[in-house]
Amino acid sequence: MNTILVVDDDVYIGDMLEEVLHKEGYGVLRAYSGSEALLLLSSGRPDLVLLDLMLPGLNGEEVLAAIQGIPVIVVSARAEAEDKVSLLLGGAADYVTKPFDMKELLARIAVQFRKTTVIEEKTRLHVDDIVLDMEAHSVTVNDRAVKVTRTEYAILRLLMRNPEQVIPKSVILEKISGDTPDCVESSLKVHISNLRKKLREAGGKDYIESVWGIGFKMKT
Repeated sequence: MNTILVVDDDVYIGDMLEEVLHKEGYGVLRAYSGSEALLLLSSGRPDLVLLDLMLPGLNGEEVLAAIQGIPVIVVSARAEAEDKVSLLLGGAADYVTKPFDMKELLARIAVQFRKTTVIEEKTRLHVDDIVLDMEAHSVTVNDRAVKVTRTEYAILRLLMRNPEQVIPKSVILEKISGDTPDCVESSLKVHISNLRKKLREAGGKDYIESVWGIGFKMKT
């Protein structure tokens, strides 16, 4: 479930947003001031923030400047184009003017989550129970961390990028040569055997299969 932080000191608007967002299947956090919003953000990480600008204490611009890596949709009565441009250039993902149409706001929220999904798909590979995070350079099976060597990581990444294809040994060696120039045909089988063993120990089943006389593929 995606969680949305609603930052607005208008109780009526906040209550309305919370009710509608819950009906749409979102989790909701509430903050009534800029300081309270930063306190919540310091202890947890919502998936999206709906941010009013006119807040007691820290204003919306100050809160926006402190948020990193979370899409923020500004929801404000300020309708001047200059304000919108400034905030969008300052890090806001979108800007909605009050009073707003709820269907439009929900659509804009859905667009942000769609963008986030695309980014995650580019940086994270999922096959069966395995997740390979290309930013963290990590591998997990059923949320259990698996320590792999540089060569094993390169092999797994190639196989997971092409989960339905049988990858010939020669192609594997060619594709991973930039990352692991020390891997040669005589050692490839050993690297794959070790990788299969690590994944099997973590997940309790085989994830990579040999296709006799050709190469290897993900077991799907």
